[in-house]
Amino acid sequence: MIAVAMSGGVDSSTAAVLLKEQGYDIVGLSMQLWNQRRRLPGEESASEEQELKRSGRCCSIDDIWDARRVAAHLDIPYYVLNLEDEFEKTVVSPFVKSYLAGETPSPCILCNNYVKFHHLVERAAQIGADTVATGHYARVRYDETRGRWLLLRGKDGRKDQSYFLFGLTQEQLSKTVFPLGELSKPEVREIARGAGLPTFDKPESQEICFVQSRSYGDFVEQYAGIGHDKSGSIVNTQGDVVGEHSGIHRYTVGQRKGIGAAGKPQYVMQIEPQLNQIVIGEDARLHRKRFALRDANWIAIEDIAEMDGPLRCDVQIRNRFEPRPAAVWMENGEVLVEFDAPQRAITPGQAAVFYWDDVVVGGGWIKS
Repeated sequence: MIAVAMSGGVDSSTAAVLLKEQGYDIVGLSMQLWNQRRRLPGEESASEEQELKRSGRCCSIDDIWDARRVAAHLDIPYYVLNLEDEFEKTVVSPFVKSYLAGETPSPCILCNNYVKFHHLVERAAQIGADTVATGHYARVRYDETRGRWLLLRGKDGRKDQSYFLFGLTQEQLSKTVFPLGELSKPEVREIARGAGLPTFDKPESQEICFVQSRSYGDFVEQYAGIGHDKSGSIVNTQGDVVGEHSGIHRYTVGQRKGIGAAGKPQYVMQIEPQLNQIVIGEDARLHRKRFALRDANWIAIEDIAEMDGPLRCDVQIRNRFEPRPAAVWMENGEVLVEFDAPQRAITPGQAAVFYWDDVVVGGGWIKS
């Protein structure tokens, strides 16, 4: 039996269609991750218009209703898993702490690593499913030569989501299938339309489910209960105070808007949480080659520490970034990365994912 993670969107719905057409015994599972009507400290009650906007976000009540409709249309068993506590502990709370520490987090990767695949595999086994499937645009296969499960980019480069899956373990990959890995988005919509799915023309969600209609900064303040008085100094690269910021959690490396600097364009160079200050400078100073990594996960190799020399690969440092050639190695117990050429705005808190062509070698979180 295969348990299909059904988010209510066209991708996961089509994954279910393909598996059923291939003759598999499938069951649909949706995950309730965040209470969309939850009010944080200091947050006003939402208007009817705001509630309607929230209902269109990823993992909303409407999404679960859509998933239920698809399951009924396909005549398959369907269950909803309440994972709100796990989601808050492993995604929302770290998201807030990361911003307060001067980083720029990627909560969707945390959700994949610690909620969706971890708990999905575990709960699926409890109902007799030895394999799970999702609507991600990625591929998985077993490499007999290496004796390892490999994660590969989806065939549709414009929709590839392997970057968000670098944290999957060998055990999770061995129990996961990605039915859409060989397809393009237009092909998926056509399959959904042909199958009569009620979600075939549903637009994609682009927002973080728990932030909803707020700014990231507002959410961090409301969740942490810190109020608005988190101002501090903005300094230039010489250490001179040139302005005041409204809280380090409202800034990210490479940002230009909202700095309020006069004269030539200035950008956020560095965020220093211990000093509660933002360092700004010219764009040219945003480019660098080397950074350190934390919490690395290796997929195509056992461990970088066992390699004779530096790992040569292409490195992707954010979602919308073309991977660039680099060397990766271990030094004094720390994973270091050095690009062949300087790259702009290498941002602490973001993921760095390593590739051999389409194969995900591994990845981790940018530390400094």
